[in-house]
Amino acid sequence: MDNFWANLPKPFFILAPMEAVTDVVFRHVVIQAGAPDVFFTEFTSTAAFFSDQGRHSTNSRLEFTDDEQPIVAQIWGNDPEKFEFMARELKKRGFVGIDINMGCPAGDIVKTGGGSGMIRTPETAIQAIQATKKAGLPVSVKTRLGYSSTSEWKEWLTILLKQDIVNLTIHLRTRKEMSKVDAHFEMIPDILKLRDEIAPHTLITINGDIRDRTHALELVKKYPGIDGIMIGRGIFHDIRAFDTSTDVSNSISNIELLKLHLNLFDQHNTDDKRPFDPLKRFFKIYVKGFDGAAELRDQLMHCKTTDEVRKILG
Repeated sequence: MDNFWANLPKPFFILAPMEAVTDVVFRHVVIQAGAPDVFFTEFTSTAAFFSDQGRHSTNSRLEFTDDEQPIVAQIWGNDPEKFEFMARELKKRGFVGIDINMGCPAGDIVKTGGGSGMIRTPETAIQAIQATKKAGLPVSVKTRLGYSSTSEWKEWLTILLKQDIVNLTIHLRTRKEMSKVDAHFEMIPDILKLRDEIAPHTLITINGDIRDRTHALELVKKYPGIDGIMIGRGIFHDIRAFDTSTDVSNSISNIELLKLHLNLFDQHNTDDKRPFDPLKRFFKIYVKGFDGAAELRDQLMHCKTTDEVRKILG
């Protein structure tokens, strides 16, 4: 098995998979602003992918281009057979890794036994991992500290670490905590100790409340042994969260990044199936920090097409 994880720098950086955010369009904007070391797709349902009609409907979630490697497909579900089927198909499509989502707290996902619902069904979680491995790609897992209480962390992470996965990403909160409390950075030393005892070959990536590269490196210095950093919501506050450059004077402006986003949206919308309104959630990323930003955002929110946005940006 070709394991790209083994060749990553330490610490490596990952753009977190975010529903209706981290598609092929936004990932390319992030590349221009400052690229991470690894990209994840939006999470995709194994149940949907299992049918011909569902497979067609998930294509936009799984779209990627050659300049995004290494790219990992994140998948979720509750049926090991469907995990294996999807993993084999994703390998044919050119993905170099598969990540199983065992951390999503959304109620509609959890009630099916997917996402963080798997924390309550460890046998299914084990079967899903082993079934996914049959495709021959490196398998990783993204999860939380537990379902209801942080006291669950050791038992749950022990189960996962015993599955010989290449990377374990831990959102440092429980499912019950959602994002309502601060991430439990203080638990990192104990997590690393457990990893070293059970599966020293498994990489540990931390996630939750990490603002940018500078903040991440501070955490790595404070908690030696962290292998990777995953940044999610931080990208909304700073589109250059992964940037290694210290000279911002030569950086592409936020407005130019927004124009790039619009162009890429149109480029990947050849069948006119991408709705325009979800684009509006990105305006707050680009239009801020200058006089009149709020007024400009308000104008853009009333637009109905990318051409209308371009006209206002003028």
